[in-house]
Amino acid sequence: MRLKGVKVGFALTGSFCTLKEVVEQVKKLIDEGAEVFPIVTREVATTDTRFGTAAYWKGLLKEITGHEVIETIIDAEPIGPKKLLDILVVAPCTGNTLAKLANAITDGPVLMAIKAQLRNQRPVVLAIATNDALGMNARNLGVLLNAKNIYMVPFGQDNPAGKPNSLVARMDLLTETVVHALQGKQLQPVLIGYAVSEPA
Repeated sequence: MRLKGVKVGFALTGSFCTLKEVVEQVKKLIDEGAEVFPIVTREVATTDTRFGTAAYWKGLLKEITGHEVIETIIDAEPIGPKKLLDILVVAPCTGNTLAKLANAITDGPVLMAIKAQLRNQRPVVLAIATNDALGMNARNLGVLLNAKNIYMVPFGQDNPAGKPNSLVARMDLLTETVVHALQGKQLQPVLIGYAVSEPA
């Protein structure tokens, strides 16, 4: 178990279509020995979608991790002064969260958790999932690729023909990225390919 005794904050933002895949990664971290503390944005905490209700996702996270879900700025703030986490994962990391982080905006629990973690000069892992990563958000992605203590789950274009600006992290590489980040290393390569079907 490569993460035995490691305290991992796991923050979920509102890319609702990826939540099911991401929750599987929470389980993998726990299987590696990590103690996981779930954190969600206000959107995940309050929005019911065709992918599941807010109550369902929060209940599932609590059941899997054994910890109450952090869903307010007030609850996330102690992460900094109390040094509660060894590493923080943001998965999925939406374009909205990406942009706010790159511009030092702290207006929700996940962004507060990131700010608190970076205050302690401890690693933050981002698993991006956004339709505009190669559009207006490209400059923000560039900022974060060069930011200290921020590591990226390797990502690529998931649908270059239909959504040419979209980038999505390979969630199955999340645990390996966490292991590397705890050693101060970025898992390589950062840019990866997706299997893309030929247009009809």
